[in-house]
Amino acid sequence: MERIALQPGLELSRIVYGMWRIGDDSNTSPAHVQAKVEACLEQGITTIDQADIYGGYTAEAILGAALRAAPTLRDRIEIVTKCDIVAPAGRYADRRVKYYDTSRGHILASVEHSLRDLNTDRIDLLLIHRPNPMMDHLETGAALDEVVGSGKVRAVGASNFRLHDWALLQSAMATPLLTNQIEISLLHHLPFTNGDIAFLQERGVPPMAWSPLGGGALFEAEHGALRTLLQSLGEDQGVDESAIAIAWLLAHPARILPVLGTNNLARIAKIGDAAKVNMDRQTWFEIYTAALGHEVP
Repeated sequence: MERIALQPGLELSRIVYGMWRIGDDSNTSPAHVQAKVEACLEQGITTIDQADIYGGYTAEAILGAALRAAPTLRDRIEIVTKCDIVAPAGRYADRRVKYYDTSRGHILASVEHSLRDLNTDRIDLLLIHRPNPMMDHLETGAALDEVVGSGKVRAVGASNFRLHDWALLQSAMATPLLTNQIEISLLHHLPFTNGDIAFLQERGVPPMAWSPLGGGALFEAEHGALRTLLQSLGEDQGVDESAIAIAWLLAHPARILPVLGTNNLARIAKIGDAAKVNMDRQTWFEIYTAALGHEVP
């Protein structure tokens, strides 16, 4: 599995395992969670994507229980997590409304919560989960610099930021923002043309792609022609259609890191198949054309 260096001493696997729905599994035992992580590691997938809000603020602790039961697992993985969404659930059940908090106090408290729940002494990559229309970029930037300086967080980035949000926050920081996790897929390909990917690519910043299979919608009947093409290409290369859809993202020179989440162990074992796919330029545009529904201009 290819690895992407974000900074000296910190690399992520090119494909990332996402734990957004880990709390939805009927089995959240430490042994079962460990089996999922081990299935990823067997393919060279070492990066695990989390967020404090996942599972109503329970997902980090589910992973943390597995790390407590198998302590040697921690040094074999990189943990990405996120903060700033406050929703009326879990430890914030008393809040009246869902909102974003990028204040210093909230960021520092969130880091401490995540470290405890994850049963670890460091977060490899912390992302601001959503752009905050009330963000004081000077306060937020200083807080991110502070958590990196403390050693509790190795690196920081953003999620769902547009280029202006990114530029504003980065302008107030000494620490570089190292990724932006945004929605990218064959069903959400606008970032290829609206400047989101170009902005990051210009700066040598690899984007992370959430929902790279369109949340499963890619395989619904309304996208039959696209799916038929993916299936045909998959048959030619001995993989399933989802591997072709992910390989389409991997083929882009921006060094996109797709975040794939499933609770099915058999499917987890196949996540790495996308890295085996060969995709030339014409095939990439053939898939893109099918996703657009018309030829390029």
